[in-house]
Amino acid sequence: MRKLLQIGGLLAGLVLGLATPLLAQRTISDARISYTVEMPQEQLQMEAMFAGSSMTQYMRGNQSRIDMNFNVVNYIYLLNAQDETVITLMDNHGDKYLIRTDKKGYEQDTKKYRNTKFTDQSETREIAGFKCRKAIGKMEDGSTFDVYYTLDLVPENKYYNRRFMNLKGIPLEFEIVTKTGSKMKVTATKVDLSPVPASVFDVPRGYREITADELKKIRG
Repeated sequence: MRKLLQIGGLLAGLVLGLATPLLAQRTISDARISYTVEMPQEQLQMEAMFAGSSMTQYMRGNQSRIDMNFNVVNYIYLLNAQDETVITLMDNHGDKYLIRTDKKGYEQDTKKYRNTKFTDQSETREIAGFKCRKAIGKMEDGSTFDVYYTLDLVPENKYYNRRFMNLKGIPLEFEIVTKTGSKMKVTATKVDLSPVPASVFDVPRGYREITADELKKIRG
């Protein structure tokens, strides 16, 4: 169970349907993108319950939300680029916790990805009905990850997912590097560009508010 909590914790700060393929670049403010999450093989061997994990990215103006569903442990990240805040919600076997990140913490997390550079490659692929170009992302610590993104869609709010603030389009397939160096692959299955209800970004009830330090103790 501790491994489950640690995997979810790796996605903090991270901290995206079906539209017809677009013929011209389009700036979008609202979107809901559904992804499958393919865990590293060694992780699946240790924790079979990871199989079938998923992610959903929501966008609406300055607000965004990321849902990570690991079947037993689920995370929700509510990001507000205007207020520069993040709320993390964790549901672990029905034990529900809420952690608030203030403006200072938001800026510190954003800094981690500010110098990420993406280098385009020659490979292309169609994902969820959109033509995508491959790029290699290189983070400030030297780690790299692959991403396929579409130039057809450009986010109005580039901080909807700070990991991709320097990317020229919306990522529809990408890797997440874990602390062990293995990689999870996240692939879009559906892109919905219809208006996203404001209620999607409401903070749900039933969560006990704790501090970031208390969360670290829970994760071990």
